[in-house]
Amino acid sequence: MPHTPTTLIIPGLRDHVDAHWQTHLAKRLPKVATVPPMGRENLECTQRIVAIEHAIAAIEGPVRIVAHSGGCIMVAHWVRTTAHAHRVCGALLATPPDFEQPMPEGYPTLDALKAGGWLPVPRQRLPFRSLIATSDNDPLASRESVLTLARDWGSETVDLGSVGHLNPASGYGEWPMAQILLSRFGA
Repeated sequence: MPHTPTTLIIPGLRDHVDAHWQTHLAKRLPKVATVPPMGRENLECTQRIVAIEHAIAAIEGPVRIVAHSGGCIMVAHWVRTTAHAHRVCGALLATPPDFEQPMPEGYPTLDALKAGGWLPVPRQRLPFRSLIATSDNDPLASRESVLTLARDWGSETVDLGSVGHLNPASGYGEWPMAQILLSRFGA
């Protein structure tokens, strides 16, 4: 009998937030692991990639990824260096930001992202099935830039409509659709 996949939660640059849909989702899933917090001021991409690698290495059997925001970009960087990508049966990538364009005040600058190793954003095809959840009014990325990422990564897309950045600031604590979308990658 095949292993039930473990879901690995990969938060964005703002780390774990109690009111976030990823936190609520993790409470509803039977087998879940979370990449540990790295600190909001820590913009070192390499450290975050290592944290993903350690988290996946500690999981037995197949893995489903649920990444939000900067976590989506972390996944794209991680797949370039990992030996564990073959264990990933799918990835739900929700509202990836456009790190190659200036972001709103309060978010990292292009210079800070470049110094942290985030740029350029990897564009190679992901070696596993992936689904990008898009928003048509995300303050961190235009719909067009996210659709370009989806094309480059070989990802399917699902249009969520006007959900902002799909975070508590946009009114999303609970997001029941996450579990429905995640089910595309196995029980």
